[in-house]
Amino acid sequence: MSFIVNSLLEQIKKRRIALALKQHDMMLRVGISRQQYQRLESKGNPRLDTLELIAKGLKSELLLVPQEKLNAVLAVLADDNLSSTGAPTKPSQSTKEKSKSLTDDPWQGLLGENE
Repeated sequence: MSFIVNSLLEQIKKRRIALALKQHDMMLRVGISRQQYQRLESKGNPRLDTLELIAKGLKSELLLVPQEKLNAVLAVLADDNLSSTGAPTKPSQSTKEKSKSLTDDPWQGLLGENE
């Protein structure tokens, strides 16, 4: 359980840094003091409502991902990060049609939803 909490806290910190925000900025975004936020990031065990506020302040969403789908979700996120950095992502000729629909909706069918 502590591994999961630590991983989540690391993700929160990375997202804050990616948005070029300081811990103090979170006070204006979610209404908690810098000290409270600093404690949460370093060793906190936040309540769900606090996590929801922080996610909103970081322009993010909390999401429960089934373990069997985690690698697929991480792959989509990694691909999205590559494409947002300008790295070319050309689909092969044989998957051109499928890739086109995945480009429009990279989450298509990922969690077992009807396509």
